[in-house]
Amino acid sequence: MGKFSRLGNELYQGRKSYDFVGRRALWYAISGTLVGLAVLVIVVKGLNFGIEFTGGSQYTLSNLPSDVAGQETADELRDEIGTGVSGLASEPIVTTAGDASILIQTEDLTPAQNAQARQIISDVTGVDPNDEEFISLTQIGASWGEEVAKRAVLGVAIFLLLVVLFIWGYFREWKMSIAALVALLHDVLLTIGVYSLSGFPVTPAAVTGLLAILGFSMYDTVVVFDKIRENTHELKTGRQTYAQAANLAVNQTLVRSINTSIVALIPIGAILYVSTVQLGSSSLKDLALAQFVGMAAGVFSSVFIAPRVLVHLKSREADVILADRRAQTRVKHEADRYASVPAFTEDMPIHDEVGEEGESLDDAPVARTVTTRSTTPPPAAGSGRIAPQARGPVKDSPSSGRQQPTRQPKSKRDKK
Repeated sequence: MGKFSRLGNELYQGRKSYDFVGRRALWYAISGTLVGLAVLVIVVKGLNFGIEFTGGSQYTLSNLPSDVAGQETADELRDEIGTGVSGLASEPIVTTAGDASILIQTEDLTPAQNAQARQIISDVTGVDPNDEEFISLTQIGASWGEEVAKRAVLGVAIFLLLVVLFIWGYFREWKMSIAALVALLHDVLLTIGVYSLSGFPVTPAAVTGLLAILGFSMYDTVVVFDKIRENTHELKTGRQTYAQAANLAVNQTLVRSINTSIVALIPIGAILYVSTVQLGSSSLKDLALAQFVGMAAGVFSSVFIAPRVLVHLKSREADVILADRRAQTRVKHEADRYASVPAFTEDMPIHDEVGEEGESLDDAPVARTVTTRSTTPPPAAGSGRIAPQARGPVKDSPSSGRQQPTRQPKSKRDKK
């Protein structure tokens, strides 16, 4: 951790930097490829909506012995019904409920599939397949799922509107709102694409997890934007371009983003592993998968997407263009301080000089260069300062080796 802390200090002070903003083509290509693959998976494979959205059948097994109503029985029922009932498009969802009940949720079953499912339940649990005291069947309609979907879409729309208004009001910059929305869209598409690829059913828990990651992604993006605003506050008097200041802000918050993401992903990953491998609980694994993928995508977008889009949107502003020009000029000047001094060339223009008789040197038949010699001898080396022009009588001073002005009384100064 000592090296990581030193790295964070070097990134914050600017002694070490990673170019997250400058490589626009690279990060746009990576993000575009990921989003394109996610959309392709969604279009080709689609989403596996749960019975809460599509409707289906639910078997409730009640009054089971305590040694039967356990997770092992639930796992066995899920495997047996998934493979033993012909024509099922997806694996059933089997969960335990209390100490004596098990819930089995499947798609709509035909009478023949219903008979097969009851017989499998009887073989695994040992109860009578036709005894309603132990096995009850309930049909679940899709109207409730449609209502959940409508409310989820409404919640997302309200959330995005509030995000735009908050960022616009806090930062006084509508372009930051646009960049944040692009990052949010990136996170949502990646999450939905991974969810479609995994084949997990879309349940209300998954929708809840998707809504939760929007807040996490926005939180990290706002932190980065706040640092960008701090670094670009004195852009007119600064020594950096807007892109350089934004990249410095990303580097300064990089370690913090990594630390917060690790702290958040470790428990979510643990829940995802336990619910998928050991428990097989759909409500937990759906929620955990959506949050795990969304949080990871949120960290990526807050570092690579949102700042890059913001810099791209502000690159045409007059203040940003002037700051970029000043920074580029300063870099050239520091690289070669004498770059502005013209070098001698043979075709340089020669200014006319006047000779002794008042004629121009260009008209004189002699050479174009005239060397004039001063009749005043140069000052002796090491003889002290050069005296200014005397305003009074001057006499020789053998001790100094040059003429020295005489000092007159104040009453005779400036009198002729």
